[in-house]
Amino acid sequence: MKNYISRSKSKAILIALSFFAIYFIWGTTYLANIFGLKGMKPFVLSTLRYGMAAILLTVGCFIKKLPFPGWKNSKVYIISGLLMLVGGSGLVVLGEQYINSGHAAVVIATEPLLFLLFDKKDRRSFLNDKWIIGGLLLGFSGILVFSHFSSQGQAHLTHPGDVLKGTILVLTSTLFWVAGTLYARNYKTEEDSHIAGAAVKHIAAAVACFVIAIFSGEWSSFTPGNVSANAWGGLAFLVVMGSLIAFMAFTWLVTVKPAAIVSTHTYVNPLVAVLIGWIMAKEQVGTMQILALIMVLAGVALTNIKAKDHAAPVGSTPSGAGRETTSLL
Repeated sequence: MKNYISRSKSKAILIALSFFAIYFIWGTTYLANIFGLKGMKPFVLSTLRYGMAAILLTVGCFIKKLPFPGWKNSKVYIISGLLMLVGGSGLVVLGEQYINSGHAAVVIATEPLLFLLFDKKDRRSFLNDKWIIGGLLLGFSGILVFSHFSSQGQAHLTHPGDVLKGTILVLTSTLFWVAGTLYARNYKTEEDSHIAGAAVKHIAAAVACFVIAIFSGEWSSFTPGNVSANAWGGLAFLVVMGSLIAFMAFTWLVTVKPAAIVSTHTYVNPLVAVLIGWIMAKEQVGTMQILALIMVLAGVALTNIKAKDHAAPVGSTPSGAGRETTSLL
């Protein structure tokens, strides 16, 4: 009996820590990108992040004696990894040259809305619901309002001033992320370890980002000795806290808690990102931006609530291939 109570308490603590990871840590990775960009170009930063994470995940597989996926499943992981980590998270880093971390997080908060638009299975039913249509319009209107009032407080960015370009890049990243997730949903890969699958995704993403950085000339300007401590710190945070701790916390949470509850990080991450950006990077947040943030979150909440009447919560995933893929970071 005592052992049972002890195990229950340990599990409750682990659940609490895991929620802290996906709520707070994922919300702070947007600012970590900003710090990393102070010393590295976007795809150099992404190459190093994914490469280091891939090495650590691969070592974890060897330690735990976990087999790597066969070629059939590896193709699924490679394609979805390229879409989500290169086209998705990679474009977020690219976009954060032009917009604040809080701004990027607010744009990404519309990801569940895009799941709704591009999920062919239930799209017709969704779009016949006036409340869901209203939620879509409210959410995307919030992005426009936030972007319009985000022209100040950008002195710390590497390329300040082009808010529209940054917004488009980050919004495009969500399209890639959704495409990768929906692609992975069509395949059954339950027999593979989450760690092994994540390792394959990160290996593929690291190779792709490395090649992109070569052709874009980013490596020619990369000198490790000239990279600031803050930039290295940002990279280390992205690897350890973002790609490993928060990511693995999420993959475990979805096995012990309903997906609808775990996916609430979608609402919390932008709040954390805006607050941390304001505190640590002096990113300005005005009344209209706060209103825009409320518009986006209200639109996402409205579509999720109404979508439950039609199908599974928007942006949630069934057990299996896609269940670790509901966050861009």
